[in-house]
Amino acid sequence: MNSPNPPRFATYSADGQTFYGAVTDAGMIALSPDFPHWPSLLDVIAGGGLNALAQAAEGRAVTHRDVTYDMVLPNARRILCVGVNFPDRNAEYKDGSASPKYMSLFPRFASGFTGHQHPLIRPPENQTLDYEGEVAIVIGKAGRRITQADAYDHIAALTICNEGTIRDWVRHAKFNVTQGKNWDNSGAMGPWLVPFTDAAQLDKARIITRVNGEVRQDDTLDRMMFPIRREIEYISTFMTLQPGDIIVTGTPTGAGARFDPPRYLIPGDVVEVEVNGIGILRNTVADEVLG
Repeated sequence: MNSPNPPRFATYSADGQTFYGAVTDAGMIALSPDFPHWPSLLDVIAGGGLNALAQAAEGRAVTHRDVTYDMVLPNARRILCVGVNFPDRNAEYKDGSASPKYMSLFPRFASGFTGHQHPLIRPPENQTLDYEGEVAIVIGKAGRRITQADAYDHIAALTICNEGTIRDWVRHAKFNVTQGKNWDNSGAMGPWLVPFTDAAQLDKARIITRVNGEVRQDDTLDRMMFPIRREIEYISTFMTLQPGDIIVTGTPTGAGARFDPPRYLIPGDVVEVEVNGIGILRNTVADEVLG
């Protein structure tokens, strides 16, 4: 069963260095110096080392209190996002389409994400910066043509994603949204990884997104049109999933673009994405400073 206080592991900066370690209420316990054969959390995932980190953190004193969170897997090689995955989101498009037979997918790159407590960056080229609160899963066990029955066995950890989007730029081409989804530091991922140990962590998960304290998104993963088991099955049909791959699983209705008029993010806004059992990912919004 789920622990009331599951271990949490973050990538962070302190004293001019980058570490990964265990998150506590009092601060961070640096663990990366103890595991030089795993230079990053991505390497920990690939080595099946989350349990080793948890054991190493037991009884240890906090090493850093003044820290800066980084994107939780800053060297993630492959990030796949599932689009329009809640029934109300499909209805938001007002195109009369029925529920799709296959899921929509698009890639994102690690450079498009910042960490917890960092600002989401609005570029000068376009000001339609939007939020999308989502659960992200991190693959821990490689596999091809994974069945739904076995899908959860391939998940190592969970985290939270604010899949920030420059809306006007997803309309630049007919068949893709990649350019609107990959502006530097337009989204966030973190604050930490929570090891995946129990199906209830996903089956009972609830996403709540707030902007300046106002609830904008509120839904549960059990309402997704393409459940996570199906996502893993489908994606692994055409590509071999590898440890450290991230699947961003879909956002509920309520993104800023769907209001009339749209309610895009502006500098000074505070966006929080909360998922029970994982935590709260919090970011402000700032305009890009041109050098």
